[in-house]
Amino acid sequence: MKSIERLQSSGVGQRLSINSRTSSLCCMGIKKRPSMEDDSLLQELHSRLGEKGYQSRIVPVLHLHDLRERIEEIHAHGLLNEEFYQERLTHFSFEPPEVLPHAKSLIVVAVPQPQIRVLFTWKGEPRQVIIPPTYASETDEVVEGILSDVLGPQGYHVARAVLPVKSLAVRSGLAEYGRNNICYVPSMGSFHRLVAFYSDITCSDDSWRRPQTMRSCLNCQACSRACPTGAIASDRFLIRAERCITFHNERPSEFPAWIDPSWHNCLEGCMHCQRICPENAHFRDWVEGNQTFSEEETNCILKSTPSDRLPRETARKLAQLCLLEDTHLLGRNLKALLSRQE
Repeated sequence: MKSIERLQSSGVGQRLSINSRTSSLCCMGIKKRPSMEDDSLLQELHSRLGEKGYQSRIVPVLHLHDLRERIEEIHAHGLLNEEFYQERLTHFSFEPPEVLPHAKSLIVVAVPQPQIRVLFTWKGEPRQVIIPPTYASETDEVVEGILSDVLGPQGYHVARAVLPVKSLAVRSGLAEYGRNNICYVPSMGSFHRLVAFYSDITCSDDSWRRPQTMRSCLNCQACSRACPTGAIASDRFLIRAERCITFHNERPSEFPAWIDPSWHNCLEGCMHCQRICPENAHFRDWVEGNQTFSEEETNCILKSTPSDRLPRETARKLAQLCLLEDTHLLGRNLKALLSRQE
C-alpha cells in the first residue's frame, strides 16, 4: 500500500485533464440531458466499465467537504505523524479544478491489478522482485477514455481528481477498509488500483455513507501479526503510517536504522499484510509479468542513474512498469532486496 493513501501512481503533481473532444462538443451547443436521462447515461457508464472488469461509484461533488473534514479531524486529534501528514496528505485538492469549475459529481473506479514480477540479472543470475498492485498507472488513461467515450458525446466532461481515493471509495460504497487501512473491493480484494475524476454530469443517486470496515476484520489479527514494523496497532484502527515500510521505501531518504533488512519484500511498497489477508486468498498468487533487466541495466539502476541518462531500452522497460519517474528510489530499494537474496 502507499501508506494511508496510495498517491495515485504517485499522485503528487498528478495532471488534471479534460477531454478536448468533449470541450468542442460543448462549444458546438450540445445541451446537457435532464436528470432522468443522466441516470440512464450513468447506468451505461457503469456497464461499460463493468465490461472491462472495473467497478465504479458516482456521488455528488458536495462530499468533497466530508473528505477534507476527515483528514483535518484525524490530524487535529494528533493521530497522524506530522512528517507523514506533511508529505502525504497535504497535496490533495478539495475544490473542482479550473478546467471544470462547475463539476457536479465525483467518479471513483477500481481496476483489478496483479502483482508484477520483474527479473533483475545480478551476479549472473536472474533475481525476482515484486511490484504490488496499484502501481500500474496506465489503466488510468483507459478509464478516462471510457468516461469520455460515454459522457463526451452528450456534452459532458471529465477531469482527473487529486483526492484521498481510498476514503472516497469506502464512503461511496465501492469498497471497505481492512484492519490494515487498505481498501478491499468485492471480487478484487486489495488487488486493484483506484482512480477518481470530476464530471459535470448530475448524480441523483447518492450512495455516501460512514466509513465501513470489513466484518471479517473484527476477529482477525492476521495482518497485524504479519506486519514486522508494528504499523498495524491493536489499540486503534488507524495504522501508524510512519512505521509502514511503504512510507519509507517511497521516499528518497535513507532507511531508518530500526528497519531490519529482512523486512524488505517489494521493489516499492510492501505486501506483508496483503499476502496474509484471508480476503485475498483468491488473489494472492496472481502474479504477472517477466520483464527482465540485464546485468548492465541492473547496475545502472543500482547506481540510481537519472531517467534522462539511462540507456533508451532500460528507460523503455521502466516506463512500461510505470517506474521511470522513480529512478531516485529504485537503486536503494533494489540493493536492499538483492542483499536479502545473497
